[in-house]
Amino acid sequence: MEKKVPVITIDGPSGSGKGTICQLLAARLGYHYLDSGALYRLLALAAKRHGVAFDNVESLAVLAAHMDISFRTQDNGDAPRVMLEGEDVSSLIRTESVGTEASLVAAFPEVRTALLQRQRAFAVMPGLVADGRDMGTVVFTDADAKIFLTASPEERAERRYNQLIDKGESVSLAALVERVRKRDERDMNRKVSPMVPAANAILLDSTGMSIDEVLQKVVDHVTANGIDLPQ
Repeated sequence: MEKKVPVITIDGPSGSGKGTICQLLAARLGYHYLDSGALYRLLALAAKRHGVAFDNVESLAVLAAHMDISFRTQDNGDAPRVMLEGEDVSSLIRTESVGTEASLVAAFPEVRTALLQRQRAFAVMPGLVADGRDMGTVVFTDADAKIFLTASPEERAERRYNQLIDKGESVSLAALVERVRKRDERDMNRKVSPMVPAANAILLDSTGMSIDEVLQKVVDHVTANGIDLPQ
């Protein structure tokens, strides 16, 4: 009998720190890493470049199933480079505008269905850490460990504010707080795959916590679920 691929899911809203935690956990375990949100950001960018309207559901679904994307691992241990049609768009897909557009296209059931198998294909040995909003509730329902990571809207907006300021961008913190709240509402209330904790997920609020503190709590939960850390 073929051995089941170990899968750990970490879901939660934007700015909760799940991307950083997932990458650190994957590196610690020697697992693969899936940034599912990047797929929706890539779709939003591809749609814009190919002139596909964000309300053209049929064309968005076709593009989702066939867009030329890849994730290239880096030798220095940094996050994989995200490629769209051979171009490195790692920074471009992290802009606020693409993030907002990604949330719009992610609301369509046809789009989510088109990307489902592409996401599940990331589950290969020795294991996978999957970062998203419906990893534990839809994509990997039989995951070995599930975590829902969140933080207050104000703290998540401030984290994003500091990131943008470091990049030299001018942005209003108050506007970011409002944007975070609206995106949360849209993601939690969409009809298909809403952003909610899986029934068997542990809830972890990272407000006021350091990265090391959050990572340790995640590691404790993972090991409690029978996943061994490398010696």
